[in-house]
Amino acid sequence: MDLGNTKATIDHTQHNKLAFWTLVIGIILIASNLRAPLTSVGSVLSLIRDDLGISNALAGTITTLPLLAFAFFSPFAPRIAKRIGMEWTFFFSLILLTIGLIVRSFFGVTMLFAGTILIGLAIAIGNVLLPSFIKINFPLKIGIMTGAYAVFMNVFGALASGISVPLASISGIGWEGSLAFWAVLSMIAAVLWIPQLLRKNNTDEVGAAPSESSGSGNIWRSPLAWYITTFMGLQSLMFYTMLTWLPEILQTQGYNSSAAGWMLSLMQGGLILTTFIVPVVAEKMANQKVISGLTGVSFLIGVIGLIIGNPILIPVAVVLIGIASGSAFSLSMMFFSLRCTDGKQASDMSGMAQSFGYLMAATGPVIFGALHDVTDGWLLPLIVLGVVAIVIVIAGVESGKDSKIQA
Repeated sequence: MDLGNTKATIDHTQHNKLAFWTLVIGIILIASNLRAPLTSVGSVLSLIRDDLGISNALAGTITTLPLLAFAFFSPFAPRIAKRIGMEWTFFFSLILLTIGLIVRSFFGVTMLFAGTILIGLAIAIGNVLLPSFIKINFPLKIGIMTGAYAVFMNVFGALASGISVPLASISGIGWEGSLAFWAVLSMIAAVLWIPQLLRKNNTDEVGAAPSESSGSGNIWRSPLAWYITTFMGLQSLMFYTMLTWLPEILQTQGYNSSAAGWMLSLMQGGLILTTFIVPVVAEKMANQKVISGLTGVSFLIGVIGLIIGNPILIPVAVVLIGIASGSAFSLSMMFFSLRCTDGKQASDMSGMAQSFGYLMAATGPVIFGALHDVTDGWLLPLIVLGVVAIVIVIAGVESGKDSKIQA
């Protein structure tokens, strides 16, 4: 028995396990930074407005600017990764995020908006590249890895929303310290990502020249790519519209502000549950047509429940919208991987879908609110959301077919 070879094998196995878990933890930490810097703002928005003496309209742009940054910058993230590699792109995005979080918090009105834009640009990179990074590094575990990163993203997003006001109320911290607190998380993520910069780059695929069979050409000409983009965009519109207006809708139906806020939390609770379960289940299916269709139907039933306004139906409707939101988000991320032939195409698909998706998400709440102003009620806006849900069903079924993007 060759003890030397046996020891070398054990050492190699242990090294592989360490590398695997280091990578998993790194991905989870990146994901944890993709929502918290945004959701931490909403709870302290009134404090920011009063302290800086800005209008409600100007304060509202603090939450809109990152979504616009996602929309306009997402197509460029794959190009940056192609030049310097995914690992370095993630690292620099975390540094940019940390700078943005600090600048947003401590340097006045102008820097508040400049820092917000930097935060949006940094998060856009993670949004776009994580699905293709998972496809390349975990080709046999796409479902569970997608679920894991989506869960941590949403859990930390909910946590940030919940603790912003308690942090801001601590003497000497204020809203500035409450928002800057999340720079600690981004710095930790950057430090723990350094081992990925030192290992052999295994994501060269994203920058490789596509072969004729890879289908990594111009995905903008692919009908399937547009179905995925539509599915991603409209589910984002649905989620951010509900996030913005659900409490006010419920207050017109008899809920007080506190109870309406708890109903919004209930919606996000349903989201977190399905965010993990759906991709694990969907990966085992021959195709995802049924689960995508049911996701859209859940949106539709939830909206109908809000239109009816029955006190018994409203909690069910809110939970269904949350379940559908988590399912739709996870399916969107999976489609970027499952419907693409290689890492490059996956990153291009992610950039295309998230560019249009977050543009829809940014405009959705505005249009919804405008319809409310015009009609002085919520019926027409909710009917429009019902139509959106029907389109989600169609786009979801088409996206869920077992096929690859041919571009």
